[in-house]
Amino acid sequence: MNATGARAERRNGGRQAQPGRICPLSYRYSPHVFQRDPEIVAETLYVIGGLYGNVESLARIVEMAAAEPDPVTLVFNGDFHWFDVAAADFLAIERGVRGHWALRGNVETEIASNDFAAGCGCAYPLDVSDAVVSRSNDILQRLRATAVAAGIDRPALAALPMHLVARVGELRIGIVHGDAASLAGWGFAHDRLDDPSHGRWIESVFRGACVDAFASTHTCLPAFRHYRHGHGEGVVANNGAAGMPNFAGDPSGLVTRIARKPSPHRLFGLELRGTHLEALPVRFDAERWIRRFLSAWPSGSPAHDSYYERIVSGPRFEVPQAAPRRIAI
Repeated sequence: MNATGARAERRNGGRQAQPGRICPLSYRYSPHVFQRDPEIVAETLYVIGGLYGNVESLARIVEMAAAEPDPVTLVFNGDFHWFDVAAADFLAIERGVRGHWALRGNVETEIASNDFAAGCGCAYPLDVSDAVVSRSNDILQRLRATAVAAGIDRPALAALPMHLVARVGELRIGIVHGDAASLAGWGFAHDRLDDPSHGRWIESVFRGACVDAFASTHTCLPAFRHYRHGHGEGVVANNGAAGMPNFAGDPSGLVTRIARKPSPHRLFGLELRGTHLEALPVRFDAERWIRRFLSAWPSGSPAHDSYYERIVSGPRFEVPQAAPRRIAI
């Protein structure tokens, strides 16, 4: 920790050292790790971040992919578990994800761990309340207990990669859970992406990674941004959540679709050198999902206290806040 970070921690009573706010060193990597041959080459790619144990959303995504005119490669880029504390739901998510490419998010990483120093591993920023952090830590403990009781292969979760490289058309895409330097990084959160002081970091990670786009999640709210910088241009596509509402009054999840051909179903998107990066709504059975959620997380439970209002009404976030915009840095 540098001197500035130490002073900030002292000002906040050591809050940065609390479980749930910590970003472990093992979560970190250099943007240079993306300078490698792609593991995935696809015509159409779905990047599915933040499924959060939503069985109904998973079923709908599979239907969407099957309806595409070309074969679709699915990548679950972390936090596919979360609300699936019921063993049957946890196993259903495991079975659904395991046939496809997957990254581990902080949730899967901490389910696989026997240590609780990092809590949920969310690395929450200081503007998130201690109560939310504490409830997330409680959710993770219950989820880990489910995995142990169900005999889940937790070492297999730990062995999932933290990042992948894909190629679609002419584009090289870095697929991450958090950001370009950390599994639980918040550098691709919508407010950070729009902060002019963040521009130098954005330019540096594109230069270091040698990719044209990053596909991310983790921050729970979506944002698509197209940057023009001194070394060219690049896109950050953060899908927010595939398994929770992303906008006020709309129960749909979102996935990032990257393809040579545009989708008629996109909510919004942009084109970069002949490849389309789009946000697709996931219109799962919301009523059935709410019943499933309440059976596992009744009133007074940590997930209910943190998420029920969002699940039934959506966050205080609107489509224009997420929709693509061009930013010169």
